[in-house]
Amino acid sequence: MPELTLIVATTRGGAIGRKGGLIHHISADLRNFKDVTMGHPLIMGRRTFESFPNGPLPGRRNIVVSRNPSYRPTPPAEAYQSLDEALSALGSQDEAMVIGGGDIYRQTIGMASRMYITEIDAPAPPDADTFFPPVDMSEWKVESTGEWQTDPKSNVNFRFICLSRI
Repeated sequence: MPELTLIVATTRGGAIGRKGGLIHHISADLRNFKDVTMGHPLIMGRRTFESFPNGPLPGRRNIVVSRNPSYRPTPPAEAYQSLDEALSALGSQDEAMVIGGGDIYRQTIGMASRMYITEIDAPAPPDADTFFPPVDMSEWKVESTGEWQTDPKSNVNFRFICLSRI
């Protein structure tokens, strides 16, 4: 099985989404996401995939997990009915990136060897409906912590953190 790396942007309180979209659209976070994930297979749930405005993310194998056996994502994305099936389909890949949503994160956090977290210094909005599972920091070490930055459009503060499993 390939190493699993989770990548997520989360507010204080663990909010990652609402109404099928991100909580905050931070340009630097979206650029970081592209840089970190480019060339790697992406594992995601159906709703995460359907939130992409332009279909499958280019330069990456898009693997969608959906319990619906008749679900067919926009090609060239692939659909599998379970996380196990999706992981088996990866074959000899060295690393796969888990990009959400909440249920996929819950299923994979115990298997992950690394996490890239964009920590957003803002409370979870009251209408948030998707959350990242709690992280037991006794199982992780901090590889790097970026400086706090302010997104010029939303005026929200954020920083990048990389964790690796102990």
